[in-house]
Amino acid sequence: MRRWRIHAHDADRIAYLERTTGLSPIIVQLLVARGIYQPDAAKEFLDAKFGGLRDPELLPGATEAAERLFAAIEAQRKIVVYGDYDADGMTGTSILLGCLKLLRADASYYVPNRLEEGYGLSNTALESLAAKGAQLVISVDCGIASLSEARRAKELGLELIVTDHHEFASELPEAAVCVHPRLPGTAYPFGGLCGAGVALKVAWALCQKASQSKKVTDAMRTYLLSAMGLAAIGTVADVVPLVDENRILVRHGLTYLKSQPMIGLGALLELTGLTKKQSLSSEDIAFTIAPRLNAAGRFGQAQLAVELLTTDNASRAASLAEYIHQLNSSRESLERSIQLAAVKQAKEQFNPDDDPALVLAGRGWHAGVIGLVAGRLAEKFNRPVVLIALDQLGLKPGTGSARSVAGFNLHEALTASGEHLVGYGGHAAAAGLRIEESKVEAFREAFCEFAASQIRPSERTGELRIDAESQLCEVNVSTIRQIEQMEPFGCGNPRPLLCASGVTLVEPPKRIGGGERHIAIKLQQAGVTMRGVGFGMGDQCDELAQAVGPLDIAYRPVINEFRGRVTAELQLVDWRPTLSASKLPEAAAS
Repeated sequence: MRRWRIHAHDADRIAYLERTTGLSPIIVQLLVARGIYQPDAAKEFLDAKFGGLRDPELLPGATEAAERLFAAIEAQRKIVVYGDYDADGMTGTSILLGCLKLLRADASYYVPNRLEEGYGLSNTALESLAAKGAQLVISVDCGIASLSEARRAKELGLELIVTDHHEFASELPEAAVCVHPRLPGTAYPFGGLCGAGVALKVAWALCQKASQSKKVTDAMRTYLLSAMGLAAIGTVADVVPLVDENRILVRHGLTYLKSQPMIGLGALLELTGLTKKQSLSSEDIAFTIAPRLNAAGRFGQAQLAVELLTTDNASRAASLAEYIHQLNSSRESLERSIQLAAVKQAKEQFNPDDDPALVLAGRGWHAGVIGLVAGRLAEKFNRPVVLIALDQLGLKPGTGSARSVAGFNLHEALTASGEHLVGYGGHAAAAGLRIEESKVEAFREAFCEFAASQIRPSERTGELRIDAESQLCEVNVSTIRQIEQMEPFGCGNPRPLLCASGVTLVEPPKRIGGGERHIAIKLQQAGVTMRGVGFGMGDQCDELAQAVGPLDIAYRPVINEFRGRVTAELQLVDWRPTLSASKLPEAAAS
């Protein structure tokens, strides 16, 4: 059972902002709920102007990286872009590779196999690249914590440029240059860029260097605008906050992704039906594009996704898009089976009143899919979750993926229990690890002990942050269109969450979707009937159908466009029997 925390209705601030901006009351209330109180801040947030992107010379290391890359291009040295295997790494790799090719560089790319090599730079891969003639290696979305690997690159005579946004190790790697928005000793105004965002800045700086001017050539400008679409995908897929520059990148990147997609992305958009939409949203990336790209990485075939994003062959693009689409179907099936097994294990081992974290291990679980399941379980149980895929034969270390909850730093937790691990990496919200099977129990104890010291028992109940109470009669297409002025939605700027009380079911809910994971519902309040969908709520279908009396619901208003018909609908997020006092939980400030 989750607590509902309704944002306090700050009448004075709402009235002031409404008076000084002329914005609609609902937009003003939602802005205030996000801590935006001043007219200038509201305008900046809603406009998200292209000019709000900071010049790449401000990003620590970007100018020097561009200079070294340009010198390597002129000398026709062999350059390898070494990217991570997730959607952020793939898109960032594609951005830099495309830019280098545009400048006629002798460039190629390398993406490690997730299942065989794991995350980050690898000595074996660097040695192989050097043996094949590589002279400069530029990492994307990895490398900032690869201390021994950077030393090995130096021994091999490789010039190493690290571009990353992840957490640092005890010191910086011995690279020729490091590009990072939070580089120690620097003060870049926004530290929340993802790997693709950093790569775009480096590509921009490189184009400026090649143009010998802040203003780049027309061909380079056209490329960089298309590359913004790739950066938008990486930004949403990596779940970094959609504020400041990230908000601008995604807002404008979605426009260019729709109007001038690269050939491979065009094929993927066509295959998934997104070309039929008038405009793309961040949710289209989060639920349609990113899962397909990530599926390639999860099955150890990230290089095919990079090829899709960089190919100029339409036939090859269509084939790759279809193959990656099928990989995603396989991923969905595997994910369902692992989640069933993990939930069963959790119910057998987990005490919701006492256990501050979940550490689950299973033989035969697919290492590329466990991260998704860990995320779903972290949301379900409101605990940090570590899932470990044990080697089938028990000969190799297990591979683990961890997902966090608000306020708990996974990287710190793994550092505290690192003596039991072969290795680990990641950041506060998500991380990966390798562990010997014999150490799993000791690691579980250490990890849970650290979690107990960080998460108070009162914090182990999930919480919904609700923007406002709204009756169903107030939810219409016009209102939702106004709400959509606040896009892109995602981490740091979620789609508004509303609540309503005294709602009744028109008919029993129905299970829908693959594996019957979702539910379709019809709800009524004061004579107004609305259709809705509860994503991932299939397991609550019977309980909801048996609920007696009116309900309180938490929901997100959305627009459904089907065969030319536009209707207002709701996404059900939570429900419960209407409270006896006919009041929703007490409002909370901020």
